Formats: sequence, C-alpha cells, structure tokens
Amino acid sequence: MNDQLQALLLQTGVATPAFPANSRYHKTPLASLTMADGTEVAYLKRRFVPPPENFALLQEHTVTEDERLDQIAAKYLNDPEQFWKLCDANGAIKPNELLQPIGRTIRITLPENIPGASNA
Repeated sequence: MNDQLQALLLQTGVATPAFPANSRYHKTPLASLTMADGTEVAYLKRRFVPPPENFALLQEHTVTEDERLDQIAAKYLNDPEQFWKLCDANGAIKPNELLQPIGRTIRITLPENIPGASNA
C-alpha cells in the first residue's frame, strides 16, 4: 500500500494492515503520532507473543545439527516464511533460540486458539 493511501486511511480512522495475511504483524494495529513540526508518523503498535498454552500440540520435532528454522517451517507448515508460527508456539522471541541446543524439541502446533483432539 502506498504512503499517501495509508496516510488518508489513518486520517479517516481506518487503519488497515500494512502486512500480508501470512505475516506475524498482519493483525497488529496501526497508529500515528504527530511530531512537533506537524508531520504525521505511522507506526505499528506493540505485538505481544501469545503464550504457548494457546497452541494445541500436533507433534514434536527434534533439532539436528545445521538445521534452520525456515527448513523446519517448510517441512511442517509448507511455507518457510511461516517460521514465526513456530516461534509463537514455542514462546520464542528470537527465532535462533529454537535451534539451540542441538537435540532440543520444538512443538509443532495448530494455529493459536484452535483446540486439538484432546481439548475437543
């Protein structure tokens, strides 16, 4: 979305996502700040990582040497750019923390707040 359109939407109170639907920031609200010189600056409000208990476990994955998070996301989620879903499901702020130590178990889950078979 271009900056002029976004500025117009912000002025009308309609804040639309600046990120695609598969982005971790898609549902993060937009806000604006008026600087001392009158310039409007658009920004994203803070995104809180959901608690891991909001995710129903499907299976677990054991990290191997030289494995990357995008590879794991491609294997289980069919999209390497969805690595952030693994981060959310495991309470990780920094993606690389999920890869250490070698042998660590990563939770592969349903999307947030979708109950699994044991919760049905």
